[in-house]
Amino acid sequence: MRAGDLSRFVAAHPSSIVAELSSVRGSSPREAGAFMVVAADALIGTIGGGALEYMVIARARQALRDGLPPGVMDVPLGPEIGQCCGGRVTVSLRVMDSGEAARLVERLNGEAAALPHVYLFGSGHVGTALARALAALPLNVHVVDTRPDELADLPEGVDAKAVPMPEAVVRGAPAGSAYVILTHDHALDFMIAMEALKRADSPYVGMVGSVTKRAKFASWYRGEGGSEAALARLVLPIGAMGLVDKRPEVIAALAAAEIMVQIGKGEVSMARPESRQGLGAAAFD
Repeated sequence: MRAGDLSRFVAAHPSSIVAELSSVRGSSPREAGAFMVVAADALIGTIGGGALEYMVIARARQALRDGLPPGVMDVPLGPEIGQCCGGRVTVSLRVMDSGEAARLVERLNGEAAALPHVYLFGSGHVGTALARALAALPLNVHVVDTRPDELADLPEGVDAKAVPMPEAVVRGAPAGSAYVILTHDHALDFMIAMEALKRADSPYVGMVGSVTKRAKFASWYRGEGGSEAALARLVLPIGAMGLVDKRPEVIAALAAAEIMVQIGKGEVSMARPESRQGLGAAAFD
């Protein structure tokens, strides 16, 4: 859920209740802090679905109908409610007011700012399809192109940048950013990839193309003094996974999975104390 989505929901449904997992013991479908907002005929967000969520929605709507404080629910996630997680959760239900809305919007804005960044270079068919696939994920998505007119058909929430030198964007990107190269110009692809492979902090550097394109890039990259270790980090072609499917939407779906897996591996590596020393390209292999 994004802050803008929540603000629009609250404006459209001024009478609603926030249901938040205030504590989690054992196994649970969602982590503590996950929340949803329930109105009489609509809701936004999720606390994990299943029987637990249905119970909470029913409790919230009953409170709205009766005009009573919604209170707190302590729920075992076992056979008695038809779930098999085996844990136990406490759900705090609160009436949505202006102060609660402001607190949640501020929290969502803070969480959004901390999300990983993914830079897509090129907004052609594959680039636009990949932007749509990534826009629904917990990421900050940027699409960079030298052609301003090509940036018109991007989904809401995607940051569009028209710049004459895309490779300069790589140098200024936040640490831990991922880079996907899909421009209309192979020479430009190569220049951007060279800059991206200099970023040892990047969990993912990918390029659309073929085995032949990889061979041409590898030859050029070595000739420019690029290292074998850095070259080994390049995913080219993106979204292959053993398939031979050139449809933009299929490539985008598979590439989105690749990107999320590598970002997740990087986050796990950073979270391990022993991995914080000597962190470099090998941490994302």
